[in-house]
Amino acid sequence: MGKTLIYNARIVGAPALPALTEGWVLVEDDRIAALGAGSPADSLRAEADTFDAAGAMLMPGLIDSHVHFREPGLTHKGTIASESAAAVLGGVTSFIEMPNTVPATTDKAAFADKLERAKGNSAANYGFMLGAADGVMTALREISGQLGDDLLPAVKLFMGTTTGGMAMPGTDQLGQMLTYCAEHRIPVVVHAEDNAIIAENTAEAIARYGSAEAVPLSEHSTIRSAEACLSCARQAIDMARESGVRLHLAHVSTAAEAALLESAAPEGKQITAETTPMYLDGEFCRPEKRTWRHKINPAVKSDAMELRRALADDRIDTIATDHAPHLPSEKGGGALKAASGAPSVQFALPVMLEYIAPEVIAAKMAANPSAIFGVMKRGKIEEGFYADLVLVEKCSRHIIADADVASPCGWTPFKGHAVYNRVAFVWVNGKIAVADGRLTGTAAGQALRFEHKQG
Repeated sequence: MGKTLIYNARIVGAPALPALTEGWVLVEDDRIAALGAGSPADSLRAEADTFDAAGAMLMPGLIDSHVHFREPGLTHKGTIASESAAAVLGGVTSFIEMPNTVPATTDKAAFADKLERAKGNSAANYGFMLGAADGVMTALREISGQLGDDLLPAVKLFMGTTTGGMAMPGTDQLGQMLTYCAEHRIPVVVHAEDNAIIAENTAEAIARYGSAEAVPLSEHSTIRSAEACLSCARQAIDMARESGVRLHLAHVSTAAEAALLESAAPEGKQITAETTPMYLDGEFCRPEKRTWRHKINPAVKSDAMELRRALADDRIDTIATDHAPHLPSEKGGGALKAASGAPSVQFALPVMLEYIAPEVIAAKMAANPSAIFGVMKRGKIEEGFYADLVLVEKCSRHIIADADVASPCGWTPFKGHAVYNRVAFVWVNGKIAVADGRLTGTAAGQALRFEHKQG
């Protein structure tokens, strides 16, 4: 691939440089070879192809550590190829996918199958979580022994109901899994919603409205309540403290959950947490603004401002999209019948740049996911790291529309949002995946490698 010199860029996410420093980055093959402030030396210009960033912002490629790309078994909603294309259009150069596909990723064969499906087809770098179900200890040992210790980012434990209905392992296996993950420093990611509280709220709603079909969409956040989230988050934290496992709370949606968390850098924590752009959105937190587009699990609450404060003071460590496409026809039917989930990966970055500083996004969506999951040599603009880079340009006011959507589902929860930034160019492993806002067709994604440091 040779050398490419990106210059005249405002650099964010480089530990060696203050945020928005004007500078340059030298890419050699698939790595960052050098970087610096100001103008590059003439000798560098002479030995490389040059790319004038024209004052645009250069960020590390984002790492989305919570997506549902629907392959295998749910490919009418999306595929690894289609959703990774949407990801790079949104500046996401690496993703970690959840296990609730069909079949669920709960054994070595399903895990290996996903890696094979992504190879040569993914526009972004890829990793896959193992789902915690009966047989999880066999799966952990086989993946480690036959595929390698460095391919598994985390184990996903669904303590609440989800698409695919994945059940928790039995008590004995759960205990063994927690011990194994604690010993090997493998994070356990938890979907924390209390099924008993949800079931009680559901029964009350059906009694009030007369049938499950009659329960309106507006009841979703009452049924999947803040109390359900807080109760299960407390259980998960107690479980982690008892077992010593590294716990990552997925999609934190309430201020009450955030109040349980410690303000510190993620490297120093046993318990870390993520939230999503949909929970942070100032419009979606208003109940009257929510439609079928915003029905997700956990439900969107009214805590956006409190969650933003938890990001700012480092109680919440990562932002992930929980990208989960469904066809519009699957989103009808009210609170109990409509599918939960929304496609978010393509527009999260430009939307969030309207209210979150770029250096915070670089930390919460690149450096911190890399640190928590042990992603090797990605998440920062640093010498020796892979050349996963995103150039963001200012643009005239753009109103996001369904017609902009790259995913086959053809809709976005951010329809109607005004943005003033656009993802202009994206490099994945040194290759251009997006040029002037359009896909190049390059599928340069590689399998992510993970290093879980021993405590």
